[in-house]
Amino acid sequence: MERVRLGSSELRVSPVCYGSWQLSPKFWGDQPRDVLIAAMRRAFEVGVNFYDTADAYGDGLSETVMGEALKDLPREEIIVATKVYAHFFPDGHRHGDLSKEFILQECDASLARLQMDYIDLYQCHSFDHSTPMEETADAMQTLLKAGKIRAYGVSNFTVEQIRLAKKCGNFSTLQPRYNLLQRDSERDLLPYCYAEDVGTLVYSPLCSGLLTGKYKGTEQFDDFRAKWDAFQGEKFAELCGRVRKLAPIAEKYDLSIIQLVLATTLQHPLIDVVIVGIKKPEHIEEAAAVMGRTISREDYYKVINTVGTL
Repeated sequence: MERVRLGSSELRVSPVCYGSWQLSPKFWGDQPRDVLIAAMRRAFEVGVNFYDTADAYGDGLSETVMGEALKDLPREEIIVATKVYAHFFPDGHRHGDLSKEFILQECDASLARLQMDYIDLYQCHSFDHSTPMEETADAMQTLLKAGKIRAYGVSNFTVEQIRLAKKCGNFSTLQPRYNLLQRDSERDLLPYCYAEDVGTLVYSPLCSGLLTGKYKGTEQFDDFRAKWDAFQGEKFAELCGRVRKLAPIAEKYDLSIIQLVLATTLQHPLIDVVIVGIKKPEHIEEAAAVMGRTISREDYYKVINTVGTL
């Protein structure tokens, strides 16, 4: 089974990661718990050993469901990543918090929800302007020494923010947004990570469904996409038309459009892992099948040029 090393850590993971943001009812609405549990377990069966979640996804719901799904799998064979940042309260309000006190407290809460003794990769979900990075790094080192985490990283940091983090601690991974329609991180983030041996696990590789090829451009949505202009009117129709033009290239390699998009993304030399949001077992089966697949350089650029940017 294909495995890649995540930056300077000792973690070896599948290049396709099971993403669980869909367990955020605020963004995606209610999802069937039993189907998601089946999908998480199916991921392991088809060669995926990497799972990503966050305490903020459903205010702990995602971690809870993942813990239930993975509890019977061999712990030493799976890599679980979660995140810390959102300090949420019973009345529904939340604020960012990467203070040492909160990180230590929240790590224990995440471990309890996940039903695990340790977290493989603990990530700062966003940059906290109110906490010195030295304090955040100290908290991560404390958890590392206590055996509660195996490695730590960041998500949604700018290149200067991760440069600061690296000065304060051994932050070994970055989780940025990246997909064929949104490639801004190629300018500085991805090259910096490559130069500094920071593993890259990119989220939203299918751009919330825009890059799946399953939409005609006339659909309407009742989740967070209902307020995103990329999913509205003429722009939505035009974007869907571009993606559908990938069909002949996908057929050439006996891939679906989703698989072609994921394979193209993974072929980027500065990207280690794609985190794919999965709702059904058949979704992870389709995504996992791209591991080890490549396309020609010529077709790589055909895909890039056909898709364009948002």
